[in-house]
Amino acid sequence: MEHPRMTDSYTPPRVWTWDKASGGAFANINRPVAGSTHDKELPVGKHPFQLYSLATPNGQKAAIMLEELLEAGHSDAEYDAWLIRINEGDQFSSGFVAVNPNSKIPALMDHSVAPPRRVFESGAILLYLAEKFGAFLPSDPAKRTEALSWLFWQMGAGPLLGGGFGHFYAYAPEKYEYPINRYTMEAKRQLDVLNHRLAENEYMAGDEYSIADIAIWPWYGGIVLGRNYEGAAEFLDVASYEHVNRWAKQIDDRAAVKRGRIVNKVNGPLEEQLHERHDASEFETRTQDKLQQES
Repeated sequence: MEHPRMTDSYTPPRVWTWDKASGGAFANINRPVAGSTHDKELPVGKHPFQLYSLATPNGQKAAIMLEELLEAGHSDAEYDAWLIRINEGDQFSSGFVAVNPNSKIPALMDHSVAPPRRVFESGAILLYLAEKFGAFLPSDPAKRTEALSWLFWQMGAGPLLGGGFGHFYAYAPEKYEYPINRYTMEAKRQLDVLNHRLAENEYMAGDEYSIADIAIWPWYGGIVLGRNYEGAAEFLDVASYEHVNRWAKQIDDRAAVKRGRIVNKVNGPLEEQLHERHDASEFETRTQDKLQQES
């Protein structure tokens, strides 16, 4: 795959100003200021937890965690999942900004406490739920520390994979060699970091599946399974990361992961799209392929 070099030089101005036309695929929703753009309250369902999300890799983390908790028998983890269409600016509604002032998905409201408690940032949601239910975070101090180290590794590394490699490889309005090479090198280095870790450990924290795996899998598992950024698996030669592939497939086979990764999903095969989730039965009855058959 060939990518043109940057041929036009660019001299940054002394003071940057916003050019709405230069934002590429996300020009209609990216902006340099915070806050809401319109008044709209968020819906609230019947369950203790209200998830407002979209099935991006970050969004998948929260839904997978909730499904894992339910699979493990924590019935108090029942939740409603509401679709936030970020390409339409839902994340800038007054209701969403009240839950997450950073206007990013996922965002969670815990209605099992009074007053209801907001949790934003995907890593914070995973840690909050793990501590609340005493699950998917090792109790052994050394393993717990390892799990948290890898959780925060992902939170720091993920933007380089998504906003760096993913953006310039898949979404930027033009293909340029320098940024693609820059972030491809980093993406491959990160995959190699994981490959070394997983060569000697079944999971990221050792022998226990944890929130570290739940955080890392949607991004890096998605890459090696060919689900993130069309063509990226071949471009990055993901087949060469043997241990990451083993781990990714192992987690992909988990029942809760199969469910959680399709919650609030709006692209891909229709049978893998559950736009909203309000009951466990809806994985069998309300995916888009079933709804289209009914209509």
